[in-house]
Amino acid sequence: MEIRECKLEVIGRQIVKTFDIPTRLREEVPVWVGLDEQAAIKEAQRCLGTHRCDGCGICLTFCPDSCIALKKPNGIEINYDTCKGCGICAAICPKGAIEMILEEVEL
Repeated sequence: MEIRECKLEVIGRQIVKTFDIPTRLREEVPVWVGLDEQAAIKEAQRCLGTHRCDGCGICLTFCPDSCIALKKPNGIEINYDTCKGCGICAAICPKGAIEMILEEVEL
């Protein structure tokens, strides 16, 4: 039996530099400075979370073959012995974490 794992990678929120009230009043600076380019990219990856399973279980609910199991803390396992390859799980996954790959069959 072949198992495919889908794992969640937790990315922490980026720290935004802020100024205290006396400094803002004295120097007329904004409340926060913002993120540099690298921090902004990390924050975008954290927020968008592309292709990362969060263990929502939607694929498990819609799978007609019951071949998907929820794996704690976050993720899934697909039993390829019972999977017929219909692709419903890949189509329904809101994160795009499941990908259908055409297998080569030897004759």
